[in-house]
Amino acid sequence: MPPSWFSALSKYPRRRRTHAPQRPAGVHALPGLMIQGAGSNVGKSLLVAGLCRAARLRGLAVAPFKPQNMSNNAAVTADGGEIGRAQALQALACGLAPVTDMNPVLLKPESENGAQVILQGKHVTTTRALEYAKLKPRLLGAVMESFTRLSQAHDLVIVEGAGSPAEVNLRVGDIANMGFARAARMPVILIGDIDRGGVIAQLVGTRAVLDPEDAALVRGFVVNKFRGDPRLFDEGYSIIAERTGWPGFGVLPWFADAWRLPAEDALDLNAPVAQGGLHVVCLVLSRIANFDDLDPLAQEPGLRLTMLGAGQPIPGDADLVILPGTKSTRGDLEFLRAQGWDVDIAAHIRRGGHVLGICGGYQMLGASVEDPFGIEGPAGRTPGLGHLDITTILQPVKLLRRVQATHIATGMCVSGYEIHIGQSDGADRARPFALVDGAPEGAVSACGRVQGSYLHGMFSDDTFRAAWLRSFGVVSEGFQYGQRVEQTLNALAAHLEAHLDVEALLGLTD
Repeated sequence: MPPSWFSALSKYPRRRRTHAPQRPAGVHALPGLMIQGAGSNVGKSLLVAGLCRAARLRGLAVAPFKPQNMSNNAAVTADGGEIGRAQALQALACGLAPVTDMNPVLLKPESENGAQVILQGKHVTTTRALEYAKLKPRLLGAVMESFTRLSQAHDLVIVEGAGSPAEVNLRVGDIANMGFARAARMPVILIGDIDRGGVIAQLVGTRAVLDPEDAALVRGFVVNKFRGDPRLFDEGYSIIAERTGWPGFGVLPWFADAWRLPAEDALDLNAPVAQGGLHVVCLVLSRIANFDDLDPLAQEPGLRLTMLGAGQPIPGDADLVILPGTKSTRGDLEFLRAQGWDVDIAAHIRRGGHVLGICGGYQMLGASVEDPFGIEGPAGRTPGLGHLDITTILQPVKLLRRVQATHIATGMCVSGYEIHIGQSDGADRARPFALVDGAPEGAVSACGRVQGSYLHGMFSDDTFRAAWLRSFGVVSEGFQYGQRVEQTLNALAAHLEAHLDVEALLGLTD
C-alpha cells in the first residue's frame, strides 16, 4: 500500500453543495433514519427507496445515504464521480440527481480478495481485504463529511447499512453499520428476511450478539418479503418483539414488481420469462459490472432476455449475444473461455447472429487487451476474441463522464455515460458505433454484425431503443422505461404505506 494514499484521504478536496434543494420555510429539520439488515440481501436497498419516495410524497426534502457499498454496478454522478447503483435509484426516488456524497465509500471487487476503493466518487487505491480492515477508521471522517453535507441540505436523510451488524467480528473500525450509527447518533431499524427462512433467529440472534450501546440505537424491526397471509406470522412477530425488546413496525409482503426497478445485483434481474420474440442473451461474467444496461431490455415487449450463467452453452436460437461490462476484462476473458463461450460466440457469428460488446465486453471482442501497468493483476497481455480489429491498452486514469452521442446506424441521438479504464484503437474504429462530440466512439466489424461501444445506459433512452430494435425487426409498442420506473417507485411507496407504520418510522427522527 503506497504511503501517499493515506495523505490522499486528508487532502481530498471539499466540494460546495450545489445538488440539493433548499429546505422549505417552516419545515422541521429531521436528522436521519438508518435501515440495517439482519443479513445480506434482505431488501434494505428497496426498502430505503420506498421510504425515500414515501417521504418525498409527504412533502419532505429527502436524500439517500449509504456510508459504504460494495458493488461493481456503479452510476456516474452529476458531480463527476461514481456511486453504487442502488443509491442512484434511491436518489431518483427522492427526485434528486445522484451525487457522490450519497455513497462516499464504494468498494469495487476485482478479485476474491481485492477491490478498488472509491472515496467520494474517485478511485484512491486498490487494496486487499485484510489491508482494508485496517484502513476503515481513516474513512470515517470522509463518511461523516458527506453525511453532514446531505443532512444540512435536506429535511431527512435515509441511510442504508451494508451486510449485517450481526457480523460483530467486523465491528472494530466499522463505518457501514453500527460504527456509523454510533458516530451519527442515528436511530436504526433492523430488517429481517422471512423468505429465506429463520427470520426469528435472524432478529433475535442479532440482538443477542450486539454490543449494548449499539443495541440501544435499534428502535425496532420490520419483517420483509412475506408471502401469503401476514396474520399467519402473528405469533412469530410477538416472539421477536418479546425476545428482543424492540417494537415491530410491520410485516411487509413480497413486492412483486421489484424486478421493474434497476437492480444492483445481476442475479436480481429476475423478470418473468417471456416466450418468443427477439432472443437476447447476456453472458453473466464473473465480474459483471454496470449491467443496468439490461434493465430496459428485460421489460421491453417483443424481446426475450436470457441471463446466461456459468456452465450453460449459448442457445442456438439466440439472435443477439451481449458481452456486458466487467470489472476485470482480462480475468473475465479467461472466465469466458473456461465456459466455452468463445467457441459458442464464434459459432453464433458464423450462423449470422449478432454480438454487442459494452465497455469491458467491447474490449474483449478485440485482438488483445494489454495491461502494461498491472492494473488488473500482473502486467501482461491477454488475447481477445478477435471479432473486432482493435487493441485495448489499459491505463491508470479512469474516464467518467455523461455523454450525448449520435448512433451511426440509426442516426438517433442517445444519452449515456462512460466509466472505464483503457483506450481501444484499430482498423474497425473506422466504422464507429457512434459519434461523441464529433469523434468516433466504438467499432463495428466489416460484416456489421459485431459491434462494440463504451456507452452505458443507452437502452434507457426510449427513442433510441425503439429505433435500435427496428433494426432487428422488432416494432416497439411505445414502452417508456423511465415512466415505468417512476410508476413502480410510487407503487412501492404505496405498498409500504399499506403494510408498515411509515408515520411512526419517520417519527423516530423527531
